[in-house]
Amino acid sequence: MTIAPDTIVDIARGWVGTPYRHQAACRGAGTDCLGLVRGVWREAIGSEPETPPAYSMDWSEPQGQERLWHAAADHLREQAQVTDGLAAGDVILFRMRSGAVAKHLGIVSAVGALPTFIHAYEKYGVVESPLSRPWQRRIVARFKFPMEVF
Repeated sequence: MTIAPDTIVDIARGWVGTPYRHQAACRGAGTDCLGLVRGVWREAIGSEPETPPAYSMDWSEPQGQERLWHAAADHLREQAQVTDGLAAGDVILFRMRSGAVAKHLGIVSAVGALPTFIHAYEKYGVVESPLSRPWQRRIVARFKFPMEVF
């Protein structure tokens, strides 16, 4: 069975309005950015490939390890071009501050003249936001969900 990128976007949009809850991944009850991607995975593909360990809000910054990036690369298909060729359904990874580890995820929901992405944002919950230039400059990696499900 093949999972279409539009299906990924439709599922992610179903999470809009879910409150922000650190380490959670439950549509309607609470989620963080990783939980959103995990929840979309469960709805589109099935069981998660692994359960993430407990993580703090600083998400491996003290160690300087790109743990979120490595985990995404283990389970999603990393794309060579980071911002060129963005497509609906892509998972994008952000570095929020220069020199910090990448620790925010979103799902591209629209491309073109007015690109948007869906993400779980502290204090706002899951929202669909413009993928503005400031957000685009923070993207450090782009991934696709595995589209073939057996």
